[in-house]
Amino acid sequence: MLNKIFLMGRLTRDPELRRTASGTAVTSFSLAVDRDFKSQNGEKETDFIDIVAWRSTAEFVSKYFSKGRMAVVEGRLQIRDWTDRDGGKRRSAEVIADNVYFGDSRRDGAGDFGGAPGYSAPMGGRSNYAAPVDNHSDFAEIGEEDGELPF
Repeated sequence: MLNKIFLMGRLTRDPELRRTASGTAVTSFSLAVDRDFKSQNGEKETDFIDIVAWRSTAEFVSKYFSKGRMAVVEGRLQIRDWTDRDGGKRRSAEVIADNVYFGDSRRDGAGDFGGAPGYSAPMGGRSNYAAPVDNHSDFAEIGEEDGELPF
């Protein structure tokens, strides 16, 4: 069986970082995700999807993302049954994020994330972050006067 979801959209609000009683970080936010097709009246429709991230992924999202920022979320769908204040049975769908990536560059989105758009949230709640993309590596640029390409 497979339960895997990939979403790309803009955050509708700033992420809320909280901690459980045992100190585990949890962040919730919503994504506005445009549908691929237009409605009968010719307008694009948007779905608003609740996302929950745990542990280091939660800390990463709360630190580097804010309202309006484009995000790519990889995770799984979870359906929760709960009881409201009046005793009514309710059901909610949300995505549990395994990984969250930047969907835009710093120029396009709000906020600052250290100047390197190559960061991604750690996989599976591990504490290591992906290394930033280094656009200024130790390799020298090959000029036209160098003749043949080395590959």
